[in-house]
Amino acid sequence: MLRKGFTIKNLTRSCFDVLARKDSQILLIKVLEDANSISRQCTEEMIAVASYLNASPLIIAEKAGSRLDSNIVYSRFDIYTLNISTFFNCISNKFPFIRRSKAGLTASVIGKKLREKREELGYSLNALSKKIGVTSRMIMKYENEGSEVTINRAMKMYDLFGHHVFSQVDVFSQRGNPESRFETEVSKKYIELGFDATETKKTPFDIIARKEDELILTEVSDKVNPQMESLSKLLEADNLVIFNKKKPKNIPSMTKEEFMDFDKANELVRFLKEF
Repeated sequence: MLRKGFTIKNLTRSCFDVLARKDSQILLIKVLEDANSISRQCTEEMIAVASYLNASPLIIAEKAGSRLDSNIVYSRFDIYTLNISTFFNCISNKFPFIRRSKAGLTASVIGKKLREKREELGYSLNALSKKIGVTSRMIMKYENEGSEVTINRAMKMYDLFGHHVFSQVDVFSQRGNPESRFETEVSKKYIELGFDATETKKTPFDIIARKEDELILTEVSDKVNPQMESLSKLLEADNLVIFNKKKPKNIPSMTKEEFMDFDKANELVRFLKEF
């Protein structure tokens, strides 16, 4: 990834193991031997944090019960899951077109491309239907509407037309809208100030908050996580510590009472920028 121009931050005791950034592209990566070992709570937190960072969550694993095949995209609790060779292909802009879904291994046909290739190579609807093993009406449906096809039919099309008639699975396209999830007074205060905010259990920070382009990572602790400084720099985020007894040095910090006294978001942002 370094050779591809990414800046990397490795994390410990977090719902994601690697944060990687290249220009505006941000990846949150969980690396596992078996993808089935990850919990839904962990994936939900990855998805939530990714939505605030406009990042793509990914799971890289060797297996999910059985071995993960190369150039196939799997899914675990709604997060794209792939093996390491598939991931390396993706960061080289070589995306797969086969995915595993509830229907098994499938590929998505691009109807317009299929028609163009069929006509270019001189196949009639009837001739192509016999080669694929479907009816002429089904070929017309593929061309007019596009469709998910089984791996057997996809490979027959691939042998005739190559990968151009299939939609690539862009594993970096997963994006979500931030949703606020809060229980504590601090996170509720962020909501009152007009931020979207969510609490986290398995990241170096306790709360992530966003308002337009302003991103704040907040720790509620007397002990500062040593990972936070480099993490916030990589994300171009502000870092705030809300302490109980011991004031941290050289970083923006305040007591809970001081934080609760803010009336406007721009007052908090100004404090962070002027520190």
